Amino acid sequence: MSSETIVRILREGLLMILILSAGPMLASMMVGFMVSLFQATTQIQEQTLSYVPKLVAVFVTLMIMGPWILSQAVRFTVVLFESIPLIR
Repeated sequence: MSSETIVRILREGLLMILILSAGPMLASMMVGFMVSLFQATTQIQEQTLSYVPKLVAVFVTLMIMGPWILSQAVRFTVVLFESIPLIR
């Protein structure tokens, strides 16, 4: 197996991880920003206040994006397994 092939596979895998995790991360960041804005305006400085809304936002995002995330991961795995005989 050449080093170029390994680097290509690792690069594509890391890019896929970044793309698939972008949705839940963005949802968590937006909810965190809204909660921190709420905390700043009401002067409620409770550290644990942001955990539950973030958790709910990430779970809802994963429920919505779950089928797409799974299909992309399966597609990458199938392409990876199909390319095994071509690797020398």
